[in-house]
Amino acid sequence: MSILNSSEVSYTSTNFLSLEPDPCALNECFPFLFLAPFQAFPDNAAGREIASLPARCLNQGCDWTGSIKEYEAKHEGRCEFEQIQCEACQALVLRKDKDRHNERECEERTLNCKYCKVTFNFKDIKAHDEICQKFPLQCKDCGKKKIPREKFNDHAKSCAKSKSACPFSEVGCKSVVENGKISEHEHSSTMEHLRLLLPMVLSMTRTRLDTSASGEWQEDSGLGLYRAPDDGCGAAASVPSVDLDKKVSALENIVCVLNREVERSSLTLEAFSHQHRLDQEKIENLSNKIRQLERSLTVKDLQLSEAEQMVRELQYCTYDGIFVWKITDFSHRRQEAVSGRAPAMFSPAFYSSKYGYRMCLRLYLNGDGTGRGTHLSLFFVVMRSKYDALLKWPFSQKVTLMLLDQNNREHIIDAFRPDITSTSFQRPVSEMNIASGCPLFCPLAKLAGKSPYLRDDTIFIKAIVDLSGL
Repeated sequence: MSILNSSEVSYTSTNFLSLEPDPCALNECFPFLFLAPFQAFPDNAAGREIASLPARCLNQGCDWTGSIKEYEAKHEGRCEFEQIQCEACQALVLRKDKDRHNERECEERTLNCKYCKVTFNFKDIKAHDEICQKFPLQCKDCGKKKIPREKFNDHAKSCAKSKSACPFSEVGCKSVVENGKISEHEHSSTMEHLRLLLPMVLSMTRTRLDTSASGEWQEDSGLGLYRAPDDGCGAAASVPSVDLDKKVSALENIVCVLNREVERSSLTLEAFSHQHRLDQEKIENLSNKIRQLERSLTVKDLQLSEAEQMVRELQYCTYDGIFVWKITDFSHRRQEAVSGRAPAMFSPAFYSSKYGYRMCLRLYLNGDGTGRGTHLSLFFVVMRSKYDALLKWPFSQKVTLMLLDQNNREHIIDAFRPDITSTSFQRPVSEMNIASGCPLFCPLAKLAGKSPYLRDDTIFIKAIVDLSGL
């Protein structure tokens, strides 16, 4: 064993402590510690394994789950429940509430006044509304809305409903009237205003007499009043003279107002009289027009009634001499006939041809004459038409009347040939001739019970006019 002296140990220690590691020496001893760039490469298999690991979103309220790869690709930075900072007010809000916060909640958001279009912060909205010249106000007197602030003072001065003191308030009138009624008040209160003026006029007259008697005022013909030469008392008399001047000026103004009011009242009265005459003429003209319209309306009603009748006729009209009459609500109609309220009913008109005889049927549901109360009575009626002058008279065609069996088995039939000597078949001179036909057409007993002639409260009557020889 060799023993080192102290100087060698010290030297050795000092050299050892001052030495720094040599990379080359370390690389030779531990070659795996240092790699060149070309010696390193990514471990894709490990990356795919890590990316496929399950993950979930840590934001409170979010229930998203998936893989780490899906989180980085689709969810990171997009989570609706992630808290983000508002750029304006620095508050933390959820990403899904960002738009609502920016539009409705942010204290630092900017708004445009919808009236004057000025931009301001939301926190200043109330202050802006107090000064905005376009802000709409409502007049408390007349109730008018949407008056811009910049025009409100002008409206208050001209508002007919706004109230102000009477112009004669200086002489004692205590009335407060609407602007639109000041003229009316002045006109109706003229005597009251004069009574209020009277004491002031008398007071001023006495004051003038007193001052004239004391020599303070003198009258110069053609020049009115003038002040007498100062005799040393001018300073003492100056104060009442100033008051007097004010009163005179006030009275002159009031007298001018009264004169204008009298002139305005006269003009107003004349205008009212003229307008009254014009109104009377208009009323007379309108009354004449109303009477003309009433007459025209009566004519139109008559024409409308005729048109409705024509429409009804055309709706059921036939032009071959054969007509089927459907009568509904038979029970009610027969009760009306029994009570006498509507004993008979007429059918729509029908024709033998387009320009031939015009005819209709007349039915008594409770009978007529010898058949009253026991039979249906059915009659044939010749009616006036536009083409009667072209037809052969008297009417002589055979007429067949039928009550139809709705089972098509046994119809009730009656037929007759017209008596050419009867007025019922001559050329009509009125709307229709006297009816002629069968008072004992059908016994009412045949319509009782389950009658084949009455079904669903309806009967059918058929008329056939023989057109031979026409």
